[in-house]
Amino acid sequence: MYGNIMKSFLLGAAVLGVGSLAASAGTLDEVKAKGFVQCGVNGTGLAGFGAPDDQGNWKGLDVDYCRAVAAAVFGDPSKVKYTGLSAKERFTALQSKEIDLLARNSTATMSRDTQLGITFTGVNYYDGQGFMVKKSLGVSSAKELNGASVCVQSGTTTELNLADYFKANGLTFNAVVFEKQEEADAAYDAGRCDAYTTDASGLYSIRLKMTNPDDSLVLPEIISKEPLGPAVRQGDDQWESIVRWTGYALIIAEEFGVTQANVDEMKSSANPEVQRLLGVGAGVDFGTPIGLSKDWAINVIKGVGNYGEIFDRNVGAGSPLKIARGLNALWSKGGLQYAPPIR
Repeated sequence: MYGNIMKSFLLGAAVLGVGSLAASAGTLDEVKAKGFVQCGVNGTGLAGFGAPDDQGNWKGLDVDYCRAVAAAVFGDPSKVKYTGLSAKERFTALQSKEIDLLARNSTATMSRDTQLGITFTGVNYYDGQGFMVKKSLGVSSAKELNGASVCVQSGTTTELNLADYFKANGLTFNAVVFEKQEEADAAYDAGRCDAYTTDASGLYSIRLKMTNPDDSLVLPEIISKEPLGPAVRQGDDQWESIVRWTGYALIIAEEFGVTQANVDEMKSSANPEVQRLLGVGAGVDFGTPIGLSKDWAINVIKGVGNYGEIFDRNVGAGSPLKIARGLNALWSKGGLQYAPPIR
């Protein structure tokens, strides 16, 4: 009898296992069938993170994450189509399967991660909310904004943080709320608000679009934690693993000096961690178990470079934004970017 019970248990577990595996393979199979990754990005365009250039080609830190996932799946970073989404639309588009991946400067929070049927797969940019004002206002701190009118986008954590900050500091304010970012941009540029609040990275990007960028400054206060990262639908473990480990591979590559230019040369590295990353050496294959090729990370790095290269060209020293690495430096250099080992 005990043997029959065990047989039934093992058979049931096997059936559940097969069923779960089949369910979890859904998004990858769909992506392969259509031949591209459908990626949700910033619909209004946020310079450095997601915006089309003069030729209509999407570029930015988030866009490169989409391209990295395409390189992991297809060996080709160009196999991506982009869906421009507003803050209000972004999570619904992911829930409804309009997109396969959301990479749109979105903050991971508990309610979003537990109540929307989505999962954040990591942090590709550690940010924090700040304020931008016209220099003519004559303030040097957010605590001098008592009674100010503040432009803010609706449907965001920004709107909630704004209220929390002013309440905590005993200040009053008048929120001038807009559904679309471009409306808030225009209102601030036209002088309808004393201040503009959003993620600090966004403020640097938005300032570039102002009629007179040098007339505005970003105040020093950071009033919130805004871990920005890509998200996928819950319940698809295989796709979640692919998206998550694509991000980790970018960080690991930077940590060990594997770049877009030297990745082929690094295949002969004697470092076991580099070998595991690149899928070289006897018995080294971490791609096949999640539905990718053995050389998936090589394709990612060849396609977009490592995390440091992506950061530099889009928002860092090699970009118009020239944002310092700060919290986004590697953990070994005083930052928070840290990846579990491939092992």
